[in-house]
Amino acid sequence: MDDRKLTPEEKWERATLANNFIFYKVMRHHPDACKHLIEMLLKVKIVQMNMHNEEAMEVDPEAKGIRLDVFVKDIGRMYDVELQVTDTKELPERARYYQGLMDLDSLKAGQKYKELCDSHVIFICLEDVFHNGLPVCTFENICIEDGQTTLKDRAYKHFFFAEACANMIEDEEVRSFFEFLISNRAGNGFTSDLKDYVTDAKHNMQWRHQFMTWERQRAYDFDDGKAAGKQEAKLEAAQNFLVKGITPEIISECIGLPLEEVQKLAEELVTEGA
Repeated sequence: MDDRKLTPEEKWERATLANNFIFYKVMRHHPDACKHLIEMLLKVKIVQMNMHNEEAMEVDPEAKGIRLDVFVKDIGRMYDVELQVTDTKELPERARYYQGLMDLDSLKAGQKYKELCDSHVIFICLEDVFHNGLPVCTFENICIEDGQTTLKDRAYKHFFFAEACANMIEDEEVRSFFEFLISNRAGNGFTSDLKDYVTDAKHNMQWRHQFMTWERQRAYDFDDGKAAGKQEAKLEAAQNFLVKGITPEIISECIGLPLEEVQKLAEELVTEGA
């Protein structure tokens, strides 16, 4: 069933760790799980993990919705982790945006650029946004001319693709995590813990209320966007008919636009052609 046809209540009942809201809540409120996930995926050791003390579900100005990324600081390193359910066609740009935010947080007034932390943006994707069949794509800035010289700005972007990771990754624990993400069937100790955390999250009435509010707002925004698209299509069709010499009265009746709007369009076309 199309997820968009479900009510917010139905979405909440069906939600697993593969829901970006649930993923955010679990990682934000279980730092040990978030720490283990980052260490497991990037093969690093986090020495001194810090999260923002205040939970801030910030508004994304581009998407006109909340950001659900988890921001983690370590000694000399920063990580930004987000679950991406669909291919929004702008993940590379969003990764760049997140990296810029981390740099701003990393460098205080008077500090030298060398003091910037290593920055890692991590997208865990349910869809393969690059369609190259790889389970993991890691990017760093490199010289286009020779294809070898790296910029060494210590800024990295990591994309993990769930299905390919579940089928192709040799590391059993990593593979088990992605299998759990896809199927909701827990295997090893880590995924068993995650399943318990998801269950606890769905019993949290405050989070349920936040989710309902968020989903309803998304539905309103989607409907508004559809309505705006239909109106724009009508105006474009009316303009094409006017160019072909069809009268505003006939256009208004056939397309369903108010006669005044069609007449205004006709006047604008005359002005532009003058």
